[in-house]
Amino acid sequence: MEVVHASFPTDQSIARQSKLELQVRNTGTRTAPNVAVSVDSFDYASHYPGLADDKRPIWVIERGPGATAEPPVETQEVSVPGGGETAYVNTWALGALAAGQTRTFTWRVMPVKPGSYTVHYTVVAGLAGKAKAALTSGAPVQGQFAVDIAPAPPLTHVNPATLRPEVGEAPATP
Repeated sequence: MEVVHASFPTDQSIARQSKLELQVRNTGTRTAPNVAVSVDSFDYASHYPGLADDKRPIWVIERGPGATAEPPVETQEVSVPGGGETAYVNTWALGALAAGQTRTFTWRVMPVKPGSYTVHYTVVAGLAGKAKAALTSGAPVQGQFAVDIAPAPPLTHVNPATLRPEVGEAPATP
């Protein structure tokens, strides 16, 4: 296995959607039974007393890898059967991957906590632990992104000529 493309913006800001994308290729000679990716850095542990759960988000996952509902759900997008979610924490699986084939994992996330973070990911060939994913060197298939999240989104405005949002201050009106 190898990651042939990995992208996640290094500079982000609160309330500005970002996309994490990984393209994984099976460089082996056999089909990987259920290629999956674990991302262990979308949240952090809070030590505030009295919390029912100490996990707090750095990024809110708006849509993870896998199929989406057709037609789209009007109120809230849900994971459909056969989508990428698994019972494993922070792990998404997209099924079998034949030798020489590539699969793309895409997350749409919203940063909600400013600061500097390192996002770690690991690719596996199956969820049961028997199928192993490794680089040609034998090392695990993994990587990371260094990300800075600004405490406020950039200033934006709607361009009156195009009616589209643009980054930056609105031009002065006469």
